[in-house]
Amino acid sequence: MFLVGLSGGIASGKSTVVAVLRELGCAVIDADVIARQVVQPHSKAHQQILQHFGTEILLENGEINREALGNIVFSQPEKRRLLNSITHPEILKEMLKQVLKYFVLGYHYVILDIPLLFETRGLTRFMKYTVLVYCDPPTQLARLMKRNGLGVAEAEARISAQLPLEEKRKWATHVIDNCGDRESTRRQVLRLHAHLEDSLHFLWARLAVGTAVAGLGGLVFLLIRPYYCLL
Repeated sequence: MFLVGLSGGIASGKSTVVAVLRELGCAVIDADVIARQVVQPHSKAHQQILQHFGTEILLENGEINREALGNIVFSQPEKRRLLNSITHPEILKEMLKQVLKYFVLGYHYVILDIPLLFETRGLTRFMKYTVLVYCDPPTQLARLMKRNGLGVAEAEARISAQLPLEEKRKWATHVIDNCGDRESTRRQVLRLHAHLEDSLHFLWARLAVGTAVAGLGGLVFLLIRPYYCLL
């Protein structure tokens, strides 16, 4: 099994691509979903965030107000780095657990949906392929303003907080151009899926599984057990 990193930019249309991949039966690990899970009340990350950002970012039910926290970190780079240092280790632990699950289930490949894949760069070395969902800057700005009800200045500030899509494009092994309609994007995803399914890398994974399944079982148990203890 090999890993495929999927990323994009805010309002570039990555969720559209993920929806098609899920329809095709692909294994997709969503870092955004995991990010919400690891900051639930009483979690380690939740407590650390409160220590540094205060209780003003809480909703009435005790959960973190993502919009309020987002407004802070988008305007203050040092706060954004602090938040990432708290949440990223917990996110990576959960992603590892899910990768191992799909490996045991025999999937050809696993797609890691990571919004900041190219910003962090550290994770790209673990990916056999990296996929960028791209759209041109005017389209990205217009989509974000419409989706979030933002003015031009605020939308531009949020986009500028991320690495420009043109820069990410240089690092991606595959690019899905999402400037057009949904059908055009779908056709590109289907071609990508066919390419990944035909990859010979899975053959080597099957051979490795045949010779190391017993050792893998022990490794999975050792890696996952501590995480269950934290729940």
